[in-house]
Amino acid sequence: MSLKKFKPITAGTRWRIGNSYAEVTTNVPEKSLIEAKPRTGGRNTSGHLTMRYRGGGHKKKYRIIDFKRNKSGVATVESIQYDPNRTAFIALVVYGDGEKRYILAPQGLEVGAKVESGVNVAPEVGNTLPMRNMPLGTNIHNIEMQPGQGGKLARSAGSSAQLANKEDRYAVLKMPSGELRKVLIDCCATVGVVSNSDHSLQSMGKAGRNRWRGIRPRNRGVAMNPVDHPMGGGEGKASGGQPRSRNGQYSRGLKTRTVGKASDKLIIQRKNGSKLSTK
Repeated sequence: MSLKKFKPITAGTRWRIGNSYAEVTTNVPEKSLIEAKPRTGGRNTSGHLTMRYRGGGHKKKYRIIDFKRNKSGVATVESIQYDPNRTAFIALVVYGDGEKRYILAPQGLEVGAKVESGVNVAPEVGNTLPMRNMPLGTNIHNIEMQPGQGGKLARSAGSSAQLANKEDRYAVLKMPSGELRKVLIDCCATVGVVSNSDHSLQSMGKAGRNRWRGIRPRNRGVAMNPVDHPMGGGEGKASGGQPRSRNGQYSRGLKTRTVGKASDKLIIQRKNGSKLSTK
C-alpha cells in the first residue's frame, strides 16, 4: 500500500497522513453480502453506560466475510474493497457457479487473479489449504485453531504467521507477536500476508476524524478527582503513581492470562521468550 501526506492547507490536514487506497478498485459494496450493524453507543440493553468514550460516528454496514474458505473450486477476484469494520482490505471473489464471497485480501492479490481452496491446491498467494500440505517457511494468515472452525489468527492489516516446523499432529507457528505456538496441522490457513500493511503509520490529523469513527475524547485518570479514578487527586501535577485502570487493574506487569489455561501446553515460547513449555 502507499500513504498520502496532505498539504497543510488547514490545521486538520497539517499532521494528517492517510491511505491513498491505491489497491482499492471500487467503493460500492456487494449488496448481497452486507447487513445492518446497529450501534450501542456504549450502552447495554437497559440503556446504562457500560463502556465509556464511545458514541456517534458514521453509519456502517457489516461485510460478511468468508473466513472458512470451505467452498471448493476456482474463484476469480472481481474487486478489492475497503472495509470499515477492519484494518485490512477485502476482496470480492466470484466462483464458477456465480456465487460471490468476500475474503481477506492478501498483499499482491489483484483483480483477475485466481484463488482456490482445498486439500491439494498449490500454496500460492490467496489459496487456502491445510498446513500439512504447506512448505516450511510459508507466510500465512487467517489461521484456524480447530479444523473447520474458520480463520481466527493473523487477520489484521499487515499481519502474518510463519510456518516454522511440523511435529506429528501439530504445526509450529511463529505468530506476529513473536510467540511460538502449536496449532493442529490439519487446520487450514491462507497463504500470504494480509493487505494494508502501512495501516499503523497513518495519522488522524485531528480529533474530529476519531469522532467520525465513533470514538469520543478520553480524559486522563491523573486529571480526575480521587473519587473518580485511583490515579486522581493530589496537589498540582501529581504523577498518579502506578498506572492502572479505573477499577484498579495495573497496566504494566500484571499477567492477565488465565492460570492453567488448557492451551498453555501448545505455547512453546512467549513473545518475550520468558516461558518455555516442557510438555
